[in-house]
Amino acid sequence: MPNPVPIRVALDLVLITLGGHELHVALRRGKSGRWELPWAYVQADETLGVTAAKLARASIGSRPGWLQQVGALGTEKRHPAEAGLSVAYTGVVASGESRVEEAPSGNGSGMTWHALERLPALAPRHRLAVEEATTSIRTRFDLAPIAFHLLPERFTLSELQEVYELLLQRSIHKASFRRALHGARLVAPVAEFRSEGRGRPAQLFKFSPRKRTESRRGVRFDFGEV
Repeated sequence: MPNPVPIRVALDLVLITLGGHELHVALRRGKSGRWELPWAYVQADETLGVTAAKLARASIGSRPGWLQQVGALGTEKRHPAEAGLSVAYTGVVASGESRVEEAPSGNGSGMTWHALERLPALAPRHRLAVEEATTSIRTRFDLAPIAFHLLPERFTLSELQEVYELLLQRSIHKASFRRALHGARLVAPVAEFRSEGRGRPAQLFKFSPRKRTESRRGVRFDFGEV
């Protein structure tokens, strides 16, 4: 009986950040000169989580604020390295750490950031990994502090609302958003203000979830034009 052929497992990493009022994805040039997600082969003596964290650090110089496995992708979609199996991870990077500008810019590690809605051509499995990662983030961000990891440590409520609207892909009434935040007890004000154009400077807040003695209820928003 012939020995089974070992399958090389790759880990594909979808790093997402905020820049220019859009979500961006980190890509690099592969050996073929084509764009690809950062990826690495999984070593037998290393866990997937460790591989993902090391790959993220090698790509952007730090560990993302939120890093999570998305799922396994098989041979039905072509991988840049023809890997038989790959495991997709997604990581969320704070906007101040990603150094994203209106146009994609290098960060010194061979990575460039590209607007999610205008990605260049990718290998089919990497395109699927991006789709799976963004779907995962958009369906889970109310269960994990994903939105806050897209922002700097201190932010205005307008900036936070913009992130929620990008993830929800819908507009939220300003008053409803702030009532929901108050009810969820997720943020706390800090003694700093920032100018946001005309009018009074806006107060800054930080992510500061507080325990609640009553049963937890879902955060609900009223949708519509802001």
